[in-house]
Amino acid sequence: MQESNAISKISLPDDKASGPAIFFIPANASLQERRLLTLKHDDTFAVFDPNGDAIASPGSPEGIFHRDTRYLSHLYLTVEGARPMLLSSTLRDDNVTLTCDLTNPDLRGQDRSLLLEHDSIHIRRTRFLRGSSCFERLTIKNFDQPRRIRLDMDFGSDFADLFEVRGTKRKKRGETHDPMIEDGRVILSYTGLDKRTRTTTLSFDPAPQSLSGTRARFLLDLPRKQNCSLFLEIRCNEKPAGKPSRRRFFIALRDNLRSSRSASIRRTSVTTSNDIFNEALRRTLADLSMLVTMTPEGPYPYAGIPWFSTVFGRDAIITAMEVLWLDPEIARGVLGHLAANQATTVDAEADAEPGKILHEVRHGEMAELGEVPFRRYYGSIDSTPLFVMLAGAYLRRTDDLATIRQLWPHVEAALAWIGDYGDRDGDGFVEYGRMSSEGLVNQGWKDSQDSVFHADGALAKGPIALVEVQAYVYRAWKAAGEMARRLGKAGPAEDYERKAGLLRDRFDSAFFDEDLGTYVLALDGKKRPCRVRSSNAGHALFAGIAKEERAETVMRTLMSSASFCGWGVRTIASTEARYNPMSYHNGSVWPHDNAMIASGFARYGFRHEAARIAEGLFAASDYIDLRRLPELFCGFPRQRSRGPTFYPVACSPQAWAAAAPISLIQSCIGLGFDAELPGVIFDKPALPDFLDEIMLKRLSIGSDSVDVCLRRSGQDVTMQVLKREGRLQVS
Repeated sequence: MQESNAISKISLPDDKASGPAIFFIPANASLQERRLLTLKHDDTFAVFDPNGDAIASPGSPEGIFHRDTRYLSHLYLTVEGARPMLLSSTLRDDNVTLTCDLTNPDLRGQDRSLLLEHDSIHIRRTRFLRGSSCFERLTIKNFDQPRRIRLDMDFGSDFADLFEVRGTKRKKRGETHDPMIEDGRVILSYTGLDKRTRTTTLSFDPAPQSLSGTRARFLLDLPRKQNCSLFLEIRCNEKPAGKPSRRRFFIALRDNLRSSRSASIRRTSVTTSNDIFNEALRRTLADLSMLVTMTPEGPYPYAGIPWFSTVFGRDAIITAMEVLWLDPEIARGVLGHLAANQATTVDAEADAEPGKILHEVRHGEMAELGEVPFRRYYGSIDSTPLFVMLAGAYLRRTDDLATIRQLWPHVEAALAWIGDYGDRDGDGFVEYGRMSSEGLVNQGWKDSQDSVFHADGALAKGPIALVEVQAYVYRAWKAAGEMARRLGKAGPAEDYERKAGLLRDRFDSAFFDEDLGTYVLALDGKKRPCRVRSSNAGHALFAGIAKEERAETVMRTLMSSASFCGWGVRTIASTEARYNPMSYHNGSVWPHDNAMIASGFARYGFRHEAARIAEGLFAASDYIDLRRLPELFCGFPRQRSRGPTFYPVACSPQAWAAAAPISLIQSCIGLGFDAELPGVIFDKPALPDFLDEIMLKRLSIGSDSVDVCLRRSGQDVTMQVLKREGRLQVS
């Protein structure tokens, strides 16, 4: 995925490149070793340890990051020279604040006499992000005799590029400047090789008794049972806004809470009969709200923390599809932003061609200098057809023809790319092959270097036509036909529908393998099939390209013990040559992949199998901190009374993983929309075993809405309309 999180080199020579790419990301630390806590707001994210400190080490993402640069790499709190003991650390249910409760250890003098008994001082650190700033309030309360306490806060910034943090070595760096110290404030700065000066400003209120370029020291006179508060504001690349002020803390906190409430009011509310699942849903929605960044075109979900907190095309489109029934505004924002950044020229270094949809954007020093190839990168083969798919799905969900009319030139450009640049050899299939030796070798969602291979394990050579990409192209042609008809373009609509029909027949002949009982993974550059059982085949069901007579066979292969491990469908079946349950793409379980497969099952009427996938992922979340589904986990078989095995560098939260439970609900209950009617449809709903009831409030199309309750009744599911506003029909 992305530029990839795999523990390996991500580029090898292909048919267009003369040598291996110079860019690779080594693996040298597991994110599972420490229970890291994350915050995000817009283009800023932060990663802290349970104490609320940031102690950067090789491969560790701790610190405060803004637009792919770490602006604070060290933050360390001590009381009388000792690190406080952790009581607890929690994120609010809505992810707005991180709270760390700490207390003092036994503090002894030089003669080892006891100066302060443990648990005498309580320290509460309350922290959140707003814009490009991190705000913190420290509340210190003394439960002992009146005394003076020394509290130190050490800090520093390495101004490291995100790719440096991940392990990429640079031959040369820019210049770090001497700290500037003012009244209650210190400014750290760095001028990169890109000639940009980046600054970190730490402001304290009240001003510390002493302040250097690395430490703020407070001497606190604490009466018995009394408390005091200290405020810290850390600003990334912004000029100080007057003197430090505790008032700014509360204003920023108020604005964050208002934004969180606004997002929850906008979308459909979901509650169920299972309190534990309700907790998981609350975290899902909170993670989505946190990952969404407001762009000029609307809300856009960044891919994930820590490595992918930026614009990704494929990830955002799939996330928007997963939550489309719940919050279509996200889809509108994604479509608008990707349309505004659609490629218009050929740029080999960026793998860009006219009409192609963005893969990834990076803003750090290394991207600006071309040390990594992702400044504005278009090297994904599937983002473009997925863009058209999402546009069609958005219209069906909302009947917002005005937005589709605005997007139509971009849809036409994307379709032109599919028919021209996408089909590299004119065989009717869309293939990829990088144009630069530094680009991604594999450009589907499984983009690690070893993810596309033949039955004997030999890596496939391109140009490569992936099974799921043909499925997306089919659905893109179908969606284009629907949109064209709504826009009064009957001639183009017929042409698009004809292309979809031709592709479906050609696809079935070239990709279905009777002996495998499923679709092959891909066709290589010589049109030889990669005869591998993979989860990719499930995307053929998701997009509807699979013929009816193939669907059950594909479903049974995906749900066999070789593929379905109990937690979900593995990316590669255990029977295949490169199967490794600890790999990034060759045997692991990805929640978003499973959500798309379950959606495919539902499309062909296999709702009970979709419910089995939902049960597996829900069971996995029960063993995961905050019930937060990560980017992926290992594909070892599920065992009784044991949780899943975690992947060492999986991002968490990750947008399309967070959205998976929302998509799975839709798949199980058969929820669909007829926006022209307008109407809501429940097609043969089924509830997973762990749910007896689902209640949906504010299920809306435009200004019309309904509240609906679905209940288990023996082997069936009954529906009751609880409230209706407007003319929305329910069937």
